Amino acid sequence: MTSLRHNSESAASPQDAYLDAARACILDVGWRRTTLTEVARRAGVSRMTIYRSWADMPTLLGDLMTREWTGLVSTTVGTSDAADPLTRLVDDVVATIRALRENELFVRIVELDPELVLPYLLSRRGRSQDLILGLLTEALREGQVAGSVRSGDPVSMARAMVLTAHGFVLSAHTMVDGDVGADALDDELRLLLTRGLS
Repeated sequence: MTSLRHNSESAASPQDAYLDAARACILDVGWRRTTLTEVARRAGVSRMTIYRSWADMPTLLGDLMTREWTGLVSTTVGTSDAADPLTRLVDDVVATIRALRENELFVRIVELDPELVLPYLLSRRGRSQDLILGLLTEALREGQVAGSVRSGDPVSMARAMVLTAHGFVLSAHTMVDGDVGADALDDELRLLLTRGLS
């Protein structure tokens, strides 16, 4: 996977430029106040140009989130230089969770429009979650072949890891205070994953 940038100068296609404009709108005013008309204005194109790609804002948001989270994963997965497949896997998961918690679009959505995240927690999986599940399943199989990951169904194990990650992405800030910092929680996550998969 290649890293995706969020500026129109490096956009690979016109659609990327439109998604950049939508991203800028959401960062400025939030999801509820962002319209396809405003996205078109920021992108410097007509409303009909935007409507040809997306019939409504939820469809556009789905594509924006997929691009954003896919790009984020591409910058965190595979960065560990650990020799052991299990350690590499755990490093990648912790790095991805940390990057998502710090991602400005994710933070803005959670701050202003948290209901946008609820369908992916309560009703269905999104494209990005399926991508992550595929990467985890592949890494778990690799670790099993190498003997560093315990036996078990890698698909079920990957899904359990994503469920665990949800809490560390969405709720970690509620557990950070003067007694416990985010780094300490990430260390506990690292231990939890390592012992659970060993």
